[in-house]
Amino acid sequence: MTALLVVGGILLIIILWYISANNRLVALKNNRENAFADIDVQLKQRHDLIPQLLGAVKGYMEHEAGVLTRVTEARSRALKASSVNDKISAEAELGAAMSAFNIQVEAYPDLKANTNFMQLQNEISDIENKLAAVRRFFNSATKELNNAIESIPSNIVAGIKKYTVQPMFDLGEVGREQMDKAPEIKF
Repeated sequence: MTALLVVGGILLIIILWYISANNRLVALKNNRENAFADIDVQLKQRHDLIPQLLGAVKGYMEHEAGVLTRVTEARSRALKASSVNDKISAEAELGAAMSAFNIQVEAYPDLKANTNFMQLQNEISDIENKLAAVRRFFNSATKELNNAIESIPSNIVAGIKKYTVQPMFDLGEVGREQMDKAPEIKF
């Protein structure tokens, strides 16, 4: 009888631990998804402003069609991305395209004096600042989830539930290359 109580107690402890670990992982996963929803709002605003910005510069940058096309195509891929991880990848590509665009804009002083263009640039800059803040929150939520997925003993439940380590929302390979590369200025 005592052995049965001990085995029953051990099973109860294991079941309660499993439920607790599972609930924690679910809460962390949901927290990450909620954090990405905040990013999604800012990305939508940025995606809506990009065509206006490109329209404002087309007359000035006629021979820079490759840069404008790259931004347009990257925006299109970002809009079509469905999963969080696909959106992260597409947004890294769009960020790199926008960086190249901003570098090209530097060669056009008349464009930088255009009030419509400047207003759009300021709006995008404001959105980029907000994106940086919500990315930090998202990356923090992702780090917490990843720590729980990789830490003992919750990694046992994560393995059973097939949770995998999730990517951070960073600059990506292309973005890092752009940041490390010296700006190319044309006269």
